[in-house]
Formats: sequence, structure tokens, C-alpha cells
Amino acid sequence: MEAEGVLGWREWVSLPELGIGWIKAKIDTGARTSALHAFELELFQREGKDWVRFSVHPRQGENDQVIQCESPVLERRDVTDSGGHLENRPVIETELVLGSMSKKIELTLTDRDSMRFKMLLGRTAMRPNILVYPSQSFKLGGSASQPPETP
Repeated sequence: MEAEGVLGWREWVSLPELGIGWIKAKIDTGARTSALHAFELELFQREGKDWVRFSVHPRQGENDQVIQCESPVLERRDVTDSGGHLENRPVIETELVLGSMSKKIELTLTDRDSMRFKMLLGRTAMRPNILVYPSQSFKLGGSASQPPETP
């Protein structure tokens, strides 16, 4: 099977349905589920369905930029974080853009403020055929401090 895309261990990604043009993600094949840093989470009902409203700081170390997001909640899921702590998180589905690829993925929402990356891309979002080079970064463009020119 030929690889659909080639990623480094960190990449700039876009979440256009959430209004997030660029966010730096850690590509983590050890994590099953993808996670997005979210704060001010507010669960509410819209037309009889569960929704969540939340805020995102899309840039590491830059808390002055805040993006307000809303999304339907698919479910709530127990997730064990890297420290071994169990947390019940809301799960949403949204479009992920990786270079020229676009696909729907599930994201759990959690406070990642103390983590180095505001987003973690887990292995289920990389199925069926993404190849990861763990010694390389930004295979899709950009640099550590600058995203690619267009999302």
C-alpha cells in the first residue's frame, strides 16, 4: 500500500470548520485519539442535541489570540492521558487539513495548556496510510515558528 501522505513528528494543520487556520500538532502514533487544547468548555443543547462551546489558543505560548468554537458532541469518552490519569472528555468530529489532504477526524477536547503542543494527532486520524518520519519536522511546509503560506 502506498502512503497517502508523509508527515514529520510535528506539523502545521488546519481545522477550517472550527475557524482554526493553523495550529501546530504533535504527530503521536502512540496515542489512539487526537486531542485539542480547549478551555471555557460549555456543554449545551441545540435542537435536542448535545453541543459544546469552547475557546482555543491556536499558538503555543501566545494566549492573546483566542478562537471561539462550537460543535456537536458525538459522545463523551474516557481517555487516559500520558500521565495515566483517566478523564471523561467530549468528542467532536471536524475536518482536518494536512497539506493537500482533507479528512474528517474525531477530536477530544481537553486542557493542554501545560503541554508543549496545543494539538495531538493520534493514530486513528492517520489511517489508513499516513507515513511518519519521527526524525523530521514540517514535511508539509512551514517551520517551527511559521506556518505554511496557505491553509
